[in-house]
Amino acid sequence: MAKTQYSFSHDPKLKNVATGFTIPIRSIRLSAGAGFLYPLLGDMQTMPGLGTRPGFWEVDLDPTGKVVGLF
Repeated sequence: MAKTQYSFSHDPKLKNVATGFTIPIRSIRLSAGAGFLYPLLGDMQTMPGLGTRPGFWEVDLDPTGKVVGLF
């Protein structure tokens, strides 16, 4: 996907505001928790989502006062 000041299309060779083109969508993903769909274009990568249980639930102190469960 070319998103430069010279081209607003999927093709960086098309200059200015090109018309009459379609953007090739590689995949559509669901963000169920957020409640929306989002398209993936070209070589776009995504970051992994968060787990269902926050990590701080696994952190605790043992009887000697030592922190356990942190990493």
